[in-house]
Amino acid sequence: MARELASAFGAPLVASTVSRLLVDLNRSLGHPQCLSTATRGASRTLRAEIVERHYLTYRAEVERLVGRLVSRRRRVIHIASHSFTPELDGRVRTADVGLLYDPGRHAEVDLCARWKAALIAMAPQLRVRRNYPYAGKGDGLTRSLRMQYPPGAYVGIELEVNQGIVLAAGRRWPWLRRVLIESLRVAAARAVEGKYALGEP
Repeated sequence: MARELASAFGAPLVASTVSRLLVDLNRSLGHPQCLSTATRGASRTLRAEIVERHYLTYRAEVERLVGRLVSRRRRVIHIASHSFTPELDGRVRTADVGLLYDPGRHAEVDLCARWKAALIAMAPQLRVRRNYPYAGKGDGLTRSLRMQYPPGAYVGIELEVNQGIVLAAGRRWPWLRRVLIESLRVAAARAVEGKYALGEP
């Protein structure tokens, strides 16, 4: 999903295949779930190596790209592409797509509202929910970047896709990727009129 978003919008891509069973790149270092149960029990030296090699390398590259664009007086729209398990702790998640944002940042609210509307117009059968299955202002990379940059410089959106669609394979997953890209193109059309940069760090 992230690769196709970056390609479609000519945006920079920062991606990782590191599992959260090793280290969760979307958690703050002080968060109790940043390191998994397995890695929390590892030696201090090994934990430091994991953080240095995987976590800090990834975060530094994202921050470098966002900082470079902001320094050019560009407003960055950062789409962080994630997935979620269809069921957690015995509770079934009732969405195909989630759009996460900070309700206190109007540009994020507006973009997600327009993205959801475009998605529903193109694919009314999709279950699209905002700030679900997680709260958009919770601990994560986008929250960290919001603390560094004002709303006029940074718009951080987390795209969450139900893993059931991905794992089922077949035609629905490629179709969903296309719909997500085209609906974002419609939603962002006004926002990128000469003064916005659409990025996928």
